[in-house]
Amino acid sequence: MSNWRELVKRLWRKRLTKAVLTTFSLFLLLDLLFPLNTRVPYSTLIISRDGQILHAFLSRDDKWRMYAELPEITPTLRNAILFKEDKYFYYHPGFNPVAMLRAAGRNLLTGRRTSGASTITMQTVRLLEPRKRTYLSKAIELFRAIQLEWHYSKDEILQLYLNLIPYGGNIEGLKSASLLYFGKPPQLLSLAELTTLTIIPNRPSSLRLGHSNARIVQERNRWLTRFRTAGLYNDATIADALTEPLTAYRREAPQQAPHLARRLRTDHPDTPIVRASVRADAQATAERIVQNYANRLRGLAIHNAAVLIVDNATREIVAYVGSADFRNAFDGGQVDGVRAVRSPGSALKPLLYGLAFDAGIITPKTKLADVPTNFSGYEPDNYDRRFNGPVTAEFALANSLNIPAVALLNELGTSSFVSALGKAGFVSVKKQAKDLGLSLVLGGCGVTLEEMTRLYVGLANGGQVKPIHLTASSATKEVPASGAEETVLSPEATYLVTQTLVQITRPDLPNNFDNSYHLPRIAWKTGTSYGRRDAWSIGYNRRYTVGVWVGNFSGVGVAELSGANTATPLLFQLFNALDYNSPSGWFRPPTNLSHRLICPETGDVPGDSCHHPVTDAFIMGVSRYRPCQHRKAIWTNAAGTISYCAHCRPADAVRRLYPNLAPNVLAFYQTQRIPFRTVPPHNPACERVYGDAGPLITSLNDRSEYYINPRQPAELELGCQAGSDVKTVFWYLNDKFYRRATPTEAVFFKPRPGPLKISCADDRGRHSDLHVLVKAE
Repeated sequence: MSNWRELVKRLWRKRLTKAVLTTFSLFLLLDLLFPLNTRVPYSTLIISRDGQILHAFLSRDDKWRMYAELPEITPTLRNAILFKEDKYFYYHPGFNPVAMLRAAGRNLLTGRRTSGASTITMQTVRLLEPRKRTYLSKAIELFRAIQLEWHYSKDEILQLYLNLIPYGGNIEGLKSASLLYFGKPPQLLSLAELTTLTIIPNRPSSLRLGHSNARIVQERNRWLTRFRTAGLYNDATIADALTEPLTAYRREAPQQAPHLARRLRTDHPDTPIVRASVRADAQATAERIVQNYANRLRGLAIHNAAVLIVDNATREIVAYVGSADFRNAFDGGQVDGVRAVRSPGSALKPLLYGLAFDAGIITPKTKLADVPTNFSGYEPDNYDRRFNGPVTAEFALANSLNIPAVALLNELGTSSFVSALGKAGFVSVKKQAKDLGLSLVLGGCGVTLEEMTRLYVGLANGGQVKPIHLTASSATKEVPASGAEETVLSPEATYLVTQTLVQITRPDLPNNFDNSYHLPRIAWKTGTSYGRRDAWSIGYNRRYTVGVWVGNFSGVGVAELSGANTATPLLFQLFNALDYNSPSGWFRPPTNLSHRLICPETGDVPGDSCHHPVTDAFIMGVSRYRPCQHRKAIWTNAAGTISYCAHCRPADAVRRLYPNLAPNVLAFYQTQRIPFRTVPPHNPACERVYGDAGPLITSLNDRSEYYINPRQPAELELGCQAGSDVKTVFWYLNDKFYRRATPTEAVFFKPRPGPLKISCADDRGRHSDLHVLVKAE
């Protein structure tokens, strides 16, 4: 008998095992063939760095369905929703057998559906896949519920449920209701507010927030009383909740930072929550200041402005204002001024001067000629149509003089400048590279406010230009299309530029700001495009870089528009609001930057005729080491009325010093009637100048040896004497063309060790040569 029982048990166990395995295999097969789709089109939320919601967008199916993250589901919310909907949620496998049997019994006894047994998991399935309420639908929901439990944790299922529950109209999800009816995220809701939101999904049509609040309060208090009876919360908390008034009403979705929000939504189309790098308080302040400032400019027919504020340390955008008023369609408010391509005016000059510092061409006190100059047919003019004669490089940059800048670009080379702009991420400039000329540095190209601000952030970081971030660095590793880190300038050149741009005795200081205590300590540069269509002002200190553009998106110019008086006051206002009396200190000079005595007449190392030297900064091993030649020795007769060359100089000739002026400066002095000591005419009896020989090279001695320091080679001067009928001479080094000049112009070059052939040809086809040997010390 016992053997028979044992056999039956074995058979039963075997059949049960087979049934379980068969059922499980069937479930896995059905799960594979009919996967549950839990992908839901959520509303895109743009969150500030400090966690505030800046902007919310409708989902693709036009719903307010905002994604609630797990930390937003507080214990208070979890307890309330589980007590009301599914007390055994954390214990059942997706369905509650006891509740299902109880509901089935009641339904059979009454002959109609009187009680349901849907768990939160099953309700989630129904929200994901709505069906008619039939027994077949119930069976499918049961299978889907098990699927959901198989693939997701309990917390994830609860999160999905809270993101889908309806609140009437096109509002779905507890977070959507919390923001749109109470104006705050779920974690900040009170118990009364949480209870209100837990009872609405069961009756979203009859319990409409903002319309039937009195009825909702009654239902809310009924559930609060049940919470107290169950001991879910303490009596004091329940008492406060019962007396709390219901002030819910339909609010507008957050609409801050509209241009940035649309850009981030485009960049992250399938991300429900995008964490922007901007700070909510800084963004709100910037938007308010820009809108108020633009309103004051409307009387001048200036309608728009854009602002970008960047944290220099993290390179994250702190505030992003694309236009003065996004809702103003008449003035193009929806145009993103941060990315609009505009002319930069003179705002690119700091980069040019920095490149010239790095190339050793200039130091801050190098003299540059601000005189009318023709650059192969291009004749630039200054903003005020005035000329200053010889000026220092720092004066030329601080006063944004055009002719010195074009002359520097001509010497540096347009291709080098374009290459540097390309490294700094100027996309439009790279595309236009073949068509750009010397007008590039005066605004003859297209740039964006984002590109310009990124460049100045690089100036604030020692010449290192890196991508700036739209999203919080802790949340993403995004790398914008602008490229990776590039060293555009050395720290030494950047510091020299910064020290120049911090000067306040300059014409681009706004009116009435000369002695104002509202003047922030920043380095800044302005720009005004041709036709006064664009006004720029970009500044930086240790903490922030602020880029400002003011103008009309239509491109209409305005006579009153200028970088100094239109854009800079807004720049100062933003800095004062953002970082007034900044405690972060100022930039420190790099170790490779030193000082030396120079001649104030040229900025070169003092020569024999320099008697009042001054101090100037220079980059060791980079800045050129050239003896000053601001005066030249001329042999004359005793009366000083005739000059002699080496060919015709008599024994009683007198050596005198005369200003060694460049031809364009000489012409400027003559036209402006500025007195200066002129070289007397050459000896008319000299036959050398009228002979058939080529120009006489006077600066170096034929067959001589010259020693240089390879690490810091001194420049050698090329000079010649030519016939009175010669207007232009051409210099060649080792039979390679070096440059053209006037016969009286001093030309300099940096020699390299080795044999050197120097040739000089005139415009009559005559030439002469000499050979020297350059050796390293």
